[in-house]
Amino acid sequence: MAIMLKLDDINVFYGAIHAIKGISLEVDQGEIVTLIGANGAGKSTTLRTVSGLLKPKTGTISFEDKTISGQPAHKIVEYGISQVPEGRRIFANMTVMENLELGAYIRTDKNGIKSDLERVFKHFPRLAERKKQEAGTLSGGEQQMLAMGRALMSSPRLLLLDEPSMGLAPLLIKEIFEIIKDINKAGTTILLVEQNANMALSIANRAYVLETGKITLSGDAKELSASEDVRKAYLGG
Repeated sequence: MAIMLKLDDINVFYGAIHAIKGISLEVDQGEIVTLIGANGAGKSTTLRTVSGLLKPKTGTISFEDKTISGQPAHKIVEYGISQVPEGRRIFANMTVMENLELGAYIRTDKNGIKSDLERVFKHFPRLAERKKQEAGTLSGGEQQMLAMGRALMSSPRLLLLDEPSMGLAPLLIKEIFEIIKDINKAGTTILLVEQNANMALSIANRAYVLETGKITLSGDAKELSASEDVRKAYLGG
């Protein structure tokens, strides 16, 4: 399987704080790969670096064999990577439809945009029902769906998901993860950061465990979920 995303010895700093310490990882085309670890381990920082919101001090990021390290965020979207940020970050005073249209701001293919809008409404029928509603009046689960739908409107080949289950009830978490699987089956590769390690490992092909900015374990998701060390640290076992 072709490597889609590759991070090679990435180091990221917040001022004097060394947040990411020599991370190297790969995501193959068609996979769901998850990053798990405690709060502050560097998971979200890794996604923000891939999406161009942070710049690595050293190391290389390549996407489909093209070096993208240090490129601005809007260029990263143009290359085919889109991020659903932690906390959703929807535009609360705009309608659902306006949020979705903003997701397609880099595109000029009207037929493609229309097709992707139909695809988003198929994944998230509640958004179709509420397309004229102000986004800030949606429930937490609906806002997460909107954030995911907005990201899909850029037609990404790689979707970065940062804590999609945060603040959601268990039934909604299950629904969101089923939708993530459907998005992947439809052809979108996914790099997932998720505090709920049980759910993340249950849908992922492979996983990386981060501790204080370093990768300490990696491998098949099912094998890691069965690991005694991983169970004790992250799965409540």
